[in-house]
Amino acid sequence: MRRKDREVTDKKEMLDFLSSQQIMRVAFSDNGDVYIVPMNYGYTISGDKLTMWFHGAKSGRKYSLAEKCPKVGFEVDGNYRLLEAESACNHSAEYMSIIGNGTFSIAEDTAEKITGLKAVMKQATGKDNWDFAPERLNAVAVFRLDVDNISCKARKPVNNG
Repeated sequence: MRRKDREVTDKKEMLDFLSSQQIMRVAFSDNGDVYIVPMNYGYTISGDKLTMWFHGAKSGRKYSLAEKCPKVGFEVDGNYRLLEAESACNHSAEYMSIIGNGTFSIAEDTAEKITGLKAVMKQATGKDNWDFAPERLNAVAVFRLDVDNISCKARKPVNNG
């Protein structure tokens, strides 16, 4: 990271940021093309291992790429606020972003699908006590992203007090 002064290494701060956002962009490589998909997400942590969860259709480009090109990049950004200045070149912004890479796969096991859907629902609603009817579980694809690398960068508000 070029701007080490903006690097965020505190895991709790990164997870607090992930918890406060709703959309993650996942980038696939598709025969030389880049395919980026914005998705609702949730996450789980087991030890030091971060797993991101998504849901979607059981067909389509994302589904087929999960099977044939599972190495992906991802990005989440937020906390954006324009910092205006007198001249155009002096404008700046506050922000926070997370980028990383990992392996994207399709959850096949019912218990794993439920774990993933509960994580997505917790992210969206703040609640994790959901039940899923078997016919609904069979109708949806649940995707997992096993995170290999993650980094976080922020330009935070200046505390003038």
